[in-house]
Amino acid sequence: MAVPVAFFALFFAYPVTAIVGRGLKAEGDWQFGRIGEVLSRPDILDVLWFTTWQALASTALTLLIALPGAYVFARFDFPGKQVLRAVVTVPFVLPTVVVGTAFLALLGRGGLLDELWGVRLDTTVWAILLAHVFFNYAVVVRTVGGLWSQLDPRQEEAARVLGAGRFAAFRRVTLPALAPAVAAAALMVFLFTFTSFGVVQILGGPAYSTLEVEIYRQTAQLLDLPTAAVLTLVQFAAVGAILAVHAATVRRRERALKLVDPAQTSRRPRGAVQWALLGGVLLTALLLILLPLGVLVERSLDGPGGYGFGYYEALQSVGAGGSSTFLVPPLEAVGNSLRYALVATLMALVIGGLAAAALTRRAGRLVRGFDALLMLPLGVSAVTVGFGFLITLDKPPLDLRTSWILVPLAQALVGVPFVVRTMLPVLRAVDDRLREAAAVLGASPLRAWREVDLPLVRRAVLVAAGFAFAVSLGEFGATVFIARPDNPTLPVAVARLLGRSGELNYGQAMALSTILMLVCAVSLLLLERIRTDRSGEF
Repeated sequence: MAVPVAFFALFFAYPVTAIVGRGLKAEGDWQFGRIGEVLSRPDILDVLWFTTWQALASTALTLLIALPGAYVFARFDFPGKQVLRAVVTVPFVLPTVVVGTAFLALLGRGGLLDELWGVRLDTTVWAILLAHVFFNYAVVVRTVGGLWSQLDPRQEEAARVLGAGRFAAFRRVTLPALAPAVAAAALMVFLFTFTSFGVVQILGGPAYSTLEVEIYRQTAQLLDLPTAAVLTLVQFAAVGAILAVHAATVRRRERALKLVDPAQTSRRPRGAVQWALLGGVLLTALLLILLPLGVLVERSLDGPGGYGFGYYEALQSVGAGGSSTFLVPPLEAVGNSLRYALVATLMALVIGGLAAAALTRRAGRLVRGFDALLMLPLGVSAVTVGFGFLITLDKPPLDLRTSWILVPLAQALVGVPFVVRTMLPVLRAVDDRLREAAAVLGASPLRAWREVDLPLVRRAVLVAAGFAFAVSLGEFGATVFIARPDNPTLPVAVARLLGRSGELNYGQAMALSTILMLVCAVSLLLLERIRTDRSGEF
């Protein structure tokens, strides 16, 4: 636990505490009375209520739509499966401002629905909910599907032989085994929607505001740091309470499971019901995932003179069209993002892997409490974290404001919770008797981990690496404050282009977004191929 604790204390707790302290202090004295004043305001109460219920609705809708997809990816073999698995993960890395714009083109004035049926959904809750499902579909598919593919199907088949119906066998055998993974996926979806920013700001309009949107408004527009600090504390407390309840609930449901090679559980669909389920999942992916992504590609190619690659060519020069947005060609953001994401992924795997291994041992209340604390970076305002980095990591021996490592550190903070939540259900499902047998045969704890745990969790490690790499590529909230002007990341570059007027800037933003989408898809496709090639080693 030493390394994860030190990492989170230094690069999360310290910056967040510092920025909140500045907001609640006036002339050296703490102003705790400000908390009651802020929370009694009707507009703040409305923000709290909307933040909570839209996150619950988004989580329920995501589970309803994505769980069939998790089953299909876990149990069925079909042409293009690896490509589709990578494609459904792409939305997870796209900057929220880009996705909001894409959904606005689909659901807003002059959008696809407006042209076909005269229906507009922008500035409504439905636009926000659909965009949240678009973002988080992959969280459920990959988190739940990763464990589902390793569950022995013969256990459910045995229940059916003994007289249980298909639904009863699933409810009594498979669902209890999947409960920790489902709870972990639901928790991640809830945290992301609870702290939603770009989607709500673009699609919700002025009528809707989450805590994250309000923190940004109070900080950047109204310069009201005390109110922003109070809202950050409220968000922090709410997320902490949710994580504590989740940890207690999941711990009661965990048990050792018999895990098998995923190749043994996957087969081609049989019968009309299974083919219909596969068709439904493919149709969902087409309408929910591919259609918004197709809008990005179409707009990146639709130039003033017709379709072509003019916007992509403009990315290779500085100040194209009279713009002074960048000190370097925007295309350099691609290389910057890949380098930062690789370093952040390595950090997240080391720190998250150590944390997951420690949590597996269940060594007392301290470790169990640390399980919940690891998820806090997903629930704390990225605006707060970014400002905290700037005001705390500016003095020796941690004067990092001019160092390139600052960006991967911020990205790793978001990646570690995904590594932990992906690896932990699988690690805890490993039968302790396997480790005990290895110890009896003379294996050291390290060798027992290498020979027993690692072969069983290698698949989860690769899934975790994919998640960490994806969220690192798309991290925007904190990175926008700390990325240097001469080394922007892709999301920061897209946001800068969208923040400037002009058709060329908008087209370049769509082109960079398309590049980000393709980089993510190719990376995840390579990861899927590695997983498949090594599946026979389990």
